[in-house]
Amino acid sequence: MTLRERLRGWLSHDTHPVIQFIKYGIAGGCATATDIIVFFLLSWLLIPGLTQNDPIVRLFHLNVLPLDRLTQEHHFYINRSLTFLVSNFVAYILNILFVFKPGRHSKLKEFGLFYLVSGIAFVVGTGLGGGLIRFLHLTTSAAFLANMVASLAINYAGRKFIIFKH
Repeated sequence: MTLRERLRGWLSHDTHPVIQFIKYGIAGGCATATDIIVFFLLSWLLIPGLTQNDPIVRLFHLNVLPLDRLTQEHHFYINRSLTFLVSNFVAYILNILFVFKPGRHSKLKEFGLFYLVSGIAFVVGTGLGGGLIRFLHLTTSAAFLANMVASLAINYAGRKFIIFKH
């Protein structure tokens, strides 16, 4: 088998579940990278959500204004909502191109279900992140990480078993 044939097999929708999960991870990594970049740029430049003790601020030596916890939490929710729309669209495109077989539902229903499942994951993950800021006084970065872990599990299960063919 040539390298081209092997690559074509990996990129097809008909792959072993382990390969499918690896591809899901790669597609999810691309969508997550989009999410992280957009979220932190928004939180730094447009809708301030970073505090001076945030690891991202320290790592990149960013200048941020002081924020009270309520404003930090509120801006976390706004920035998560905006990045949800962008990164979820990236995830949808990558999932239908490389991971899951579309066609279980009409395109419109599939797209709607994709956003519904992602919306549930978003509400759970963002609520968890906001709660960690409010009650445990964690950084925005820690809240974002907790959000990502919760969302990963919910999204994979919903996409695999509800939205796409398998």
